[in-house]
Amino acid sequence: MKVLVTGGLGFIGSHTVVELQNKGFEVVIIDDCSNSDENVLDGIKAITGKKPLYEKLDLKEKHKVEDFFQRYQDVAGVIHFAASKAVGESVEKPLLYYENNIGTLVYILKELCKKNKASFIFSSSCTVYGQADKMPITEDAPVKVAESPYGNTKQMGEEIIADTCKVTPGLNAIALRYFNPMGAHPSGEIGELPIGVPQNLVPFITQTGIGLRDQLSVFGDDYPTPDGTCIRDYIYVVDLAKAHVVALERLLNGKNESNFEVFNVGTGTGSSVLEAIKSFEKVSGRKLNYKIVDRRPGDITSAYADTTKANKVLGWKAEYTLEEAMNYAWIWEQKIRD
Repeated sequence: MKVLVTGGLGFIGSHTVVELQNKGFEVVIIDDCSNSDENVLDGIKAITGKKPLYEKLDLKEKHKVEDFFQRYQDVAGVIHFAASKAVGESVEKPLLYYENNIGTLVYILKELCKKNKASFIFSSSCTVYGQADKMPITEDAPVKVAESPYGNTKQMGEEIIADTCKVTPGLNAIALRYFNPMGAHPSGEIGELPIGVPQNLVPFITQTGIGLRDQLSVFGDDYPTPDGTCIRDYIYVVDLAKAHVVALERLLNGKNESNFEVFNVGTGTGSSVLEAIKSFEKVSGRKLNYKIVDRRPGDITSAYADTTKANKVLGWKAEYTLEEAMNYAWIWEQKIRD
């Protein structure tokens, strides 16, 4: 069965391609390489023994999206990762984010609506909850006003999919709201490859640990948490990739209860920034150079998932600990610097 993975050369996308191929799916990747590298294809082949089909194209070009689906009429499912994802950049360049994250989604959905039956997995985010009223966060928690254009594109994306599903019985979709992906594949063949200064905590930790960055800034130690630093739910990227495969199989096998469903994907455990740093120091044996600085605008105090629905309904559960995931992130960092 053929599955399209947009943004399939990216961090989460590439790990999902590996899990799909391991399950016997035929994968075709679309990526414009604006935030990824074609060498990732070699890493995927090294792990699975098979190089996926690959098309380098920009999903913002509507006619190219139409042409792709004309040529690949046997695509049974789509997992849609392709999007810009830096919160800070989205504040500075909102139109870039609305064009890239919303326009491309609309073009793909238009093509799927032409099919008798289609399955669609959307890469969403826990940012839709903002600072939730209570922890852990369930799927029933209210969606808050977005703190950034990036967060808004995830909220709008879910609304667009839900509205489309209401009038398109043949379209079945699941939005996976994930928390904080981290780590790298155990093989060391693929991992996170941030271009420029990392936007996420873990690659900044590992880059500081290896000497690429002079110092890690910890934004605030006066939050109402046990150690004063922000709390997040760090999920190992392979666990997250497997959730996408399980969600897709749910739709392909007709197990979904409605044609638009939402699931949180996290570990259910909150870890503070300082706990993440200590985890790195333990697995690496290195003291990390970090400094407490002022809070960063827009940062929420705490966010971690209630994973009951994903555990029971999807039959999926995160298996790896923060320490195990951090260890793989550190192995990957050392490999790419070598």
